[in-house]
Amino acid sequence: MTTTPEEYDVIVVGAGPTGENVADRTAAAGLRTVVVEAELVGGECSYWACMPSKALLRPVAALAAARAVAGSREAVGDAVLDAAAVLARRDAFASHWKDDGQVQWLRDTGIELVRGHGRLAGVRTVTVESEDGSERVLTARHAVAVCTGSRPVLPQGVPGLAEAHPWTNREATGSPTVPGRLAVVGGGVVGVEMATAWRALGAEVVLLVRGNGLLPRMEPFAGELVAEGLRAAGVDVRFGVSVAALEKVDGAGVTLVLEDGERLAADEVLYATGRAPRTADVGLEQVGLKPGAWLDVDDSCTVLGVDGDWLYAAGDVNHRALLTHQGKYQARITGATIAARAQGRPLDSERWGAHAASADSAGAPQVVFTEPEVAAVGLTLDAAERAGLRVKAVDHDLGAVAGASLYADGYRGRARVVFDLDREILIGACFVGPGVSELLHSATLAVVGEVPIGRLWHAVPAYPTISEVWLRLLEGCRG
Repeated sequence: MTTTPEEYDVIVVGAGPTGENVADRTAAAGLRTVVVEAELVGGECSYWACMPSKALLRPVAALAAARAVAGSREAVGDAVLDAAAVLARRDAFASHWKDDGQVQWLRDTGIELVRGHGRLAGVRTVTVESEDGSERVLTARHAVAVCTGSRPVLPQGVPGLAEAHPWTNREATGSPTVPGRLAVVGGGVVGVEMATAWRALGAEVVLLVRGNGLLPRMEPFAGELVAEGLRAAGVDVRFGVSVAALEKVDGAGVTLVLEDGERLAADEVLYATGRAPRTADVGLEQVGLKPGAWLDVDDSCTVLGVDGDWLYAAGDVNHRALLTHQGKYQARITGATIAARAQGRPLDSERWGAHAASADSAGAPQVVFTEPEVAAVGLTLDAAERAGLRVKAVDHDLGAVAGASLYADGYRGRARVVFDLDREILIGACFVGPGVSELLHSATLAVVGEVPIGRLWHAVPAYPTISEVWLRLLEGCRG
């Protein structure tokens, strides 16, 4: 056992995209940085979330796009996806669950790696327990950043849940085979994306939702159109349904017992019912914080309730915006903050300053890769009204835009912007339809840049593209 502390400038606990980006920024500032990781360098996104899930979903969208246009529709005919080829491509995008490339990137960037389970052990101190039980003690001259992410939450008190060995996002994105029958519990992003993917690969899918709609944090029409798309694809979508118990059937999958007594047979059941922080065993009690809790931070991602401005938390673990790109954004802010403090420079912590993650609350974009796609940024109409803002929602039928009608025969979709009447800027946008993810960054620029409507009027969309919907939306804002 090594007991002599090893000193660094910065210690980053967690080597997912967020931790990697914190380390990249602090190393670029000349600070000796070490990353601690117990699993694969690259984290959840690289191996069990963003990359493998989108690799599963992209062939679905490609085939749907071919079927949506006369000429290509006849070329593909009744073709179905080659499941083996899709899964092989998924495996490649997940690097076959090996992190050699990510580890090499750390080395090339000058960042050190310590494998093992990291725990806070006091002020600017982290202990690392390796697989063989040996322990190292790391100390930081300037900062420790906790970037341990989140984990899936399984419901408590459901009889038979443990024995049924339900899928979480990890099994859903990494399964080597297509289940014959898949039951999905939960109507959020993971639930609808995995229902889309596995149905297209040949599984019989039932989607069970306790509430009365999908994607509850987005505009209501988003969930409605996604539900229509899932049903058109053959998914059995049910609302107002709860699972009372699970029964493991030897050699024959799982039986779901619903609250009304109905019994559903499935080969696998996926629970997509929320996330919790990976903080139960990272030593929070050693610095006066509650184990298992989300870490409260200010806009610089400095942890609140810990003296000395040395402890930071970025990414899912702080619960500001559970999105990989927002975690990477927070990481850039965190790294800049650590470097500024280490170099004795004042922080630019005003809204939109170099050391303030303002976009978390004002302009966090998100895409749901279903059929149709959903792309949203900023506030929904309901959230804006609940915040007490004087706003106006402007909607438009995306299918009425020339570019959309060329993109797909019978294009169906909808767009909405939320207009702040007092400041005359956009504070939110939502698009639903095939290919709308490519509209999102223009909306993000408008929201984050707080571009006046009068100036946006001069941003001319090319003809004929789906982006022409911006003209109709801005006309509605101007009145």
